[in-house]
Amino acid sequence: MNTRTRAPRCTALAVVTMAAAVTAGAIVPASAALAARPAAATASHALPELDPAALRHVLSGLPNDDITGALVRITGRAGQWSGTAGEGDIATGARVDRSGRFRIGSVSKIFTATVLLQLAGEGRLDLHATVQHYLPGLLPAGYPPIEVGQLLNHTSGLPGRGGERLWGDGTTRWFADHRLDSWTPRQVVAELVQGTPMDFAPGHAQEYNGLNTFIAGLVAERVTGRPFAREVHDRITGPLGLRDTYLPEVTDARLPRPAAHGYLTVPEGTSHLTDVTEQSAWPWAEGGMISSAPDLDHFVTALFSGRLLRPAQQRLLFTVPDLPNFDNHNCETGGAHRACLSMGLMRHTFPDGTVVWGKTGSRPGFTDGVFATRDLSRRLVYCVNPTGLTGAETPYVLRLVSTVFTK
Repeated sequence: MNTRTRAPRCTALAVVTMAAAVTAGAIVPASAALAARPAAATASHALPELDPAALRHVLSGLPNDDITGALVRITGRAGQWSGTAGEGDIATGARVDRSGRFRIGSVSKIFTATVLLQLAGEGRLDLHATVQHYLPGLLPAGYPPIEVGQLLNHTSGLPGRGGERLWGDGTTRWFADHRLDSWTPRQVVAELVQGTPMDFAPGHAQEYNGLNTFIAGLVAERVTGRPFAREVHDRITGPLGLRDTYLPEVTDARLPRPAAHGYLTVPEGTSHLTDVTEQSAWPWAEGGMISSAPDLDHFVTALFSGRLLRPAQQRLLFTVPDLPNFDNHNCETGGAHRACLSMGLMRHTFPDGTVVWGKTGSRPGFTDGVFATRDLSRRLVYCVNPTGLTGAETPYVLRLVSTVFTK
């Protein structure tokens, strides 16, 4: 989960980071969100050669007031490169470990969507069945029926504001003081829906909203009868051998080493950096996971190549509904205001025609992302350690992503 805003959209600034790098409907029935045209799985737009000098230039100048450290991993047959910059631990001056763990925030949503799509492929979950069917009483009685598939592609219309108790006043001071607070997933859902109306009718628009993924995780637990973290392990991280990747208990604040530290600038007379590496994992299936660059690269490679999903569900992974974008801070494509999210991924088209799929994420002290061309010819995993909660690192990430994928 990304606590840069006071809304459960959660990756608003991280989404804007990618959306700002791209350029450039009718409202349809609810079921159409599951039947939109999938993306072709053919070779991607011609990619430029990697420019190591340009990449080193992007990474230069760290640490600074906005970012303490960064790591970048680029793989694929179109070229490979990796690098780090800044400090992984300001107390010791240790460098950032390019294989170290970090909090992946809303990149967790890809794992959650994969679990639910697997359950659908096994016939244990119906994406057209409603949340109210699987979890009676979870949502207010006045809410309309919401399909499980609409949770995954963010067309549910569930409220995208509220829950101030979860993220306070949005300041670094508040988070530093409350970083060990935790809530159960059901407590989070109750906080976000209590007394809050729907934003729009289900299936009529798309709005990036972390509440969807909290509920999706609860649906998975109801269907399987097992903890969601166990499903992630047994279905994804275990079979793929992802040793750095897991979903902690919501009360587990640890980030196992090696790992870059996360810091926030907290004003107290004179501003100073406060270590927030240890923080509650309460964002859970929405944004509580921990991973590393090598693990995320391996995961995306397996996912895009069809190793984790059956063909019907693989198509859904690369299907973006043809709907308006309700929240114009997300999915910006030159003012088109159209949807950009599939069941688990974000799609971005750069001005030169390059299309990438993936996900951004952030937790205080950590902003990250994983993106790849559909044919996996170029894959990017990055993590930067910002010192604020207002997106000051956005221009830095924009330069990095544009340097990796465009001419």
